[in-house]
Amino acid sequence: MKAVTQITAVKAAAKVRSGDRLVVGGFGMTGHPVQLLEAIAGTDVTDLVFIGNNLGEPGLGGGLLLRKGKVKKAIGSFFTSNREAVQAYMNGTLEVELLPQGSLAEAIRAGGAGLGGFFTPAAAGTDLAKDRETRILNGTEMVFVEPIHADVALLRAWKADTAGNLQYRLTENNFNQAAAMAATTVIVEVEHIVAEGELAPEAIHTPGCLVDFLVQARLREKDLGSSARIGGQGVKVDADRLAMARAALEELQPGDVVNLGVGIPTLVADLLTPAHQVILQSENGMLGMGPKPASGGAMTYPINAGKIPVTALPGTSYFDSAMSFALIRGGHVDATVIGGLQVDEQASLANWAVPGKPLLGVGGAMDLAVGARRLIVTMTHTNKAGEPKIVPVCTLPVTGRNVVDVLITELAVFRFIDGRLTLVRVQEGCSLDEIREKTSADYRIALD
Repeated sequence: MKAVTQITAVKAAAKVRSGDRLVVGGFGMTGHPVQLLEAIAGTDVTDLVFIGNNLGEPGLGGGLLLRKGKVKKAIGSFFTSNREAVQAYMNGTLEVELLPQGSLAEAIRAGGAGLGGFFTPAAAGTDLAKDRETRILNGTEMVFVEPIHADVALLRAWKADTAGNLQYRLTENNFNQAAAMAATTVIVEVEHIVAEGELAPEAIHTPGCLVDFLVQARLREKDLGSSARIGGQGVKVDADRLAMARAALEELQPGDVVNLGVGIPTLVADLLTPAHQVILQSENGMLGMGPKPASGGAMTYPINAGKIPVTALPGTSYFDSAMSFALIRGGHVDATVIGGLQVDEQASLANWAVPGKPLLGVGGAMDLAVGARRLIVTMTHTNKAGEPKIVPVCTLPVTGRNVVDVLITELAVFRFIDGRLTLVRVQEGCSLDEIREKTSADYRIALD
């Protein structure tokens, strides 16, 4: 086969022109082509459109492009993890287009597959559906999403052969595989370049016909940002949060495929034992997550959706983000446990927009809310001001309408039974009077 040209990062950066649309691989800093982006940051290009799940971290990867004033617009799913992106947006120097994570992955895939777009239930009835075409298809409200195509794709791969065939490692696939199809020019930052034929054909994720240039770049621990080390990461653990996590675990059945959100839901993973026979799925492309390692980081381990290194259980599989959200939207995930800011009497959930802060991070919540067979919400019963979070109608931007099945707080467990919010359990040490006082929504009582 024809050999793909190997060049330096500096020569690769020269392929990028001012005003180009860049589609960039990576979830957090994992699978993110940091060294290519560093090289581009050292050029005089401006007015770039950055397309990717997140805009790196402050001063790292896509975040370095932003700091150097190279990015005029970002299209993606979760920008709140980069405080400098939030500040640039608030200052009016960065334009942002926000998409649910699954819609972003599928839009990139559609752009590379020559499709004219697609309809998805994710974001229906939410602020992100405004100004988009909506239709009722098979009885479900759907939102139209246009395909995404770019001038240049910047990828990170673990191995490549001289013919350009690519192999990704662990959860480093994420958006890279789809991005390889969605651009006119594809440049890959790769750890190992081997001779043609050294990669087993069945182990190749991206065929070489899609790749234009290879750049040898050894992964450095600093490239992994906050995922580099397990130390200092995690969720605050107290009795109330543990009680909610235990109640959520009781909702899961042996054999369930389960997605856990960040925050309180993450604690469920720490309570799981082999006897539960629960299989954990992470939307960045992993099925079969185990507990966090005692030490180490993403140089050695996969990461979960919170960008925290985790272990892999026997039978684990890895895949790209488009496949991951196909599992979610297709109803192949039995349950998701997710955090909340508000739940209302109509089983609607609000959990992605914090009051007083810019709306710059939705992640996979909207896809999970409509795709999982059961939606279990864990949240504190009141906010920091002591105001009820279980309300007649959500006043915060909605994640999904009529989607909640079970609601768990430190005071109570509710179910939506025949469309009605129903109190089924009072948590230990709590009372019916306290629940009534701190709940503004109407509910009925049918204790288990």
